[in-house]
Amino acid sequence: MSQSAELVLDAQAALGEGAIWDADRRFLYWVDILGCQVHIYDPVTRQDQVIDVGQYVGTIVPRRSGGVMLALHHGFASLDLETGQVEIVVEPKESLPGNRFNDGKCDPAGRFWAGTLALDGTPNVASLYRLDADMSVHKILGEVTCSNGIVWTLDNRTMYYIDTGLRRVDAFDYDHETGSISGRRAAFEVPTEMGYPDGSTLDSEGMLWVALWQGGAVSRWNPVTGELLQVVKVPAPNVTSCAFSGPNLDQLYITTARNGLGENALAEYPLAGGLFCAEVGVAGLPAVGFAG
Repeated sequence: MSQSAELVLDAQAALGEGAIWDADRRFLYWVDILGCQVHIYDPVTRQDQVIDVGQYVGTIVPRRSGGVMLALHHGFASLDLETGQVEIVVEPKESLPGNRFNDGKCDPAGRFWAGTLALDGTPNVASLYRLDADMSVHKILGEVTCSNGIVWTLDNRTMYYIDTGLRRVDAFDYDHETGSISGRRAAFEVPTEMGYPDGSTLDSEGMLWVALWQGGAVSRWNPVTGELLQVVKVPAPNVTSCAFSGPNLDQLYITTARNGLGENALAEYPLAGGLFCAEVGVAGLPAVGFAG
């Protein structure tokens, strides 16, 4: 089954990422990493508020105590949405100046997971971190190239994770009580002709939606069998993240990027960097906020 997404905001983002729905405020949060911007999109009014945070911002999650949490170039931070004030909470000791944070989400217990990548593309020098509610930070994985696409299953027993350069989705056993992971294995591989797996989200049926960098689409997979179930085409080659949004969580919002596209490609895909939406016939799951 294949369909197409429609443009809702011609944002011209350099590197749109991190889409997530705040069910309490009914806003879609997303970021422009290279633009150093947090975006707050209201689907009802179609207004998009922009907050400049002063450095690369890899991802954003709601915070249960108010405001939001960010994974910035230089560490985990809080953001006051009313004042725009950014406060660095912690910078992992193992972090490197040449690395920046990228994609991330909160696990079912409200711990904030986010990983890094090297700005110059050096492989195997990045990591995956976990920020707990007490603001302690833990290095979970090393030798990562481009950390992306992290989600947890409905039974809280499995975590899916993407290191984009590997072109596959990995599965881990997940301990809900401690936040530890083990038993890494390949869940499924993304064929070369489909592009690179980027951000991901899970739907209410337990199926995994994966954005495809250089693939111009979002794909739906059965992560247990590896079967490709559905493809949503996007009129932009570099598709970066997706999130179920709206009152019924039945609208799939999709971020894209202009970064990496030459003059000819931008002429062919003028909507690259836009925010898109598709109704895909299934609902998603509520996002978990940071517990700290």
